[in-house]
Amino acid sequence: MAYHTLRHEYMQMPPVTRAYTTACVITTLAVQLDVVSPFQLYFNPLLILKQFQVWRLITTFLFFGNIGFNFLFNMIFTYRYCRMLEEGSFRSRTADFVMMFLFGATLMIIWAFFINLLFLGQALTIMLVYIWSRRNPYIRMNFFGVLNFQAPYLPWVLLGFSILLGNTPWVDLMGIAVGHCYYYLEDVLPQHRANLKILKTPLFLKHLLDPAPEEDHVPPPEFRPGGFNWGGNAPEVPPEGRQNE
Repeated sequence: MAYHTLRHEYMQMPPVTRAYTTACVITTLAVQLDVVSPFQLYFNPLLILKQFQVWRLITTFLFFGNIGFNFLFNMIFTYRYCRMLEEGSFRSRTADFVMMFLFGATLMIIWAFFINLLFLGQALTIMLVYIWSRRNPYIRMNFFGVLNFQAPYLPWVLLGFSILLGNTPWVDLMGIAVGHCYYYLEDVLPQHRANLKILKTPLFLKHLLDPAPEEDHVPPPEFRPGGFNWGGNAPEVPPEGRQNE
């Protein structure tokens, strides 16, 4: 019974969230069981460029450390905010969601060539949290029952918590910076420059990943510009309410 429940919940996860969190868990288990070593996974520009170990461009985002508090903390936040984004503002836009991942990962890898960072999974998590928080600015958050604040402060609270745990701030700062770059290009710039859109998802990704339009799906009010009756016809005045001419 428990197996079927877990399997059902797992299959209910949206595809990108399911694929990414599964890859992270499998990678961590492989390290925990000594199938692979973290030295085979970390970001190393010299090994990538000279020995063509290109898998490091991917595995640097999949390993969050050995199973423990830090791993569980990061995986909970990764799963939660990745799923909320995919089921919220990226609903039925899987290709755009993948494009967001590719954009963020590319920027992080470019910066990692100049900053000595070995694993970038936590930065990607902070990027997801930052984008979600900027798109949901009025949601009240509670952190461990101690702090209450608006959603846009969440990435900075996580940064402070990470510093308290003795971690370097550069990983979280990179995630915040990359998340802001995406938010500005995707949400802010088009509103001020006549719908200018710099980030464009390739058509082949849309054809490959996006489902057919849901004809009977009505977007929730927060995603409808113009109010709750967006897209609907104006209500007709009943005959008895009209004045005789």
